[in-house]
Amino acid sequence: MIEPRIWGVRPDERAVGYPCDGLLPGPAQEWFRAVSVRADRGTVFRWLCQLKVAPYSYDGLDNFGRRSPRTLTPGAEVLERGQRVMTIFALTDFEPDRHLTMVLDRPWARRAFGDFAISYTVRDDGPGVTRLVVKMRVGRRGGPFGSLHGRAMAWGDLLMMRRQLNTLRRLAERAGR
Repeated sequence: MIEPRIWGVRPDERAVGYPCDGLLPGPAQEWFRAVSVRADRGTVFRWLCQLKVAPYSYDGLDNFGRRSPRTLTPGAEVLERGQRVMTIFALTDFEPDRHLTMVLDRPWARRAFGDFAISYTVRDDGPGVTRLVVKMRVGRRGGPFGSLHGRAMAWGDLLMMRRQLNTLRRLAERAGR
């Protein structure tokens, strides 16, 4: 059976620390997503900065029907803590060409989805290849439906983030050529 909390990630990538690790108090699940990108780390990171502009997943669902840009937006690479990312997240930390880390901070989104802290990381993976690895810490909900909510959220996130990472991979590879 497919495990919805883990997609594309290698065992060694699950074993290392991530900047989001200390951002949620209390018990949390760990979800991972990853893709290999045939482009240099700087190019992949620059496309991650585009998450300030659009979510790059299913635009009809998470971008109000607007198409996520297929070219780099000037200025999106200028990062500051507290900036909006994908509408419902706040950028908490970043290191150019290494990671973007954010927390879900919109009250309505936290009620709907729960607590999330996320690190999008980029690492060299051989000549001309970058690993884009995402770790999420997801707060556990209590109550009779907490476990069911967590499982449903993991499946929904897998669907959305798989699309997002593959879209960013294609755009970075096209730009890197």
